Formats: sequence, C-alpha cells, structure tokens
Amino acid sequence: MAKGGTAASEGGNPKTDPKDVSNQIKDPDEWTTGGEPMTGAQASYLKTLSEEAKEPEAFDESLGKAEASKRIDDLRHKAGKA
Repeated sequence: MAKGGTAASEGGNPKTDPKDVSNQIKDPDEWTTGGEPMTGAQASYLKTLSEEAKEPEAFDESLGKAEASKRIDDLRHKAGKA
C-alpha cells in the first residue's frame, strides 16, 4: 500500500468497493443470526405474500430469520415478484 493510501482506495474493502458483491448475497442457512426470530418487516411481508398466494399456512409467527427469508423468496417466485 502506498504511503497515505488506504485499503479502500486500493479496492480492498468490500464495503466501499461497489464491484465486490461477495458480502451482499449469502445463503440464509449461513446467516449467523438466522435462528433469531424473524423481524417485524419479514413477518409483515410474509403475511402479505402468504395471503396473496392463498397459502396462509406459509405464515408461521415462530419462524426464524433464515426460514422466513426462504419462505418469502419462495412465495415471491410463485407470485412472479422475483
């Protein structure tokens, strides 16, 4: 690294390099917080999608973040919203 240079200016920081997508898409099964309860936003969206898809059984308020994300993705694909 040149004197006065930073890792970010040399493309070494994935948070500041818009071309580095390695940290943007991660399999929900690999999330460190995937077992935590789903967020309010996830619950609301999942509820809406399950009603639109006429699959109310897809909504379960006890889901974790990772499982909720997978169900949301599945319902979005079925509804043609993905």
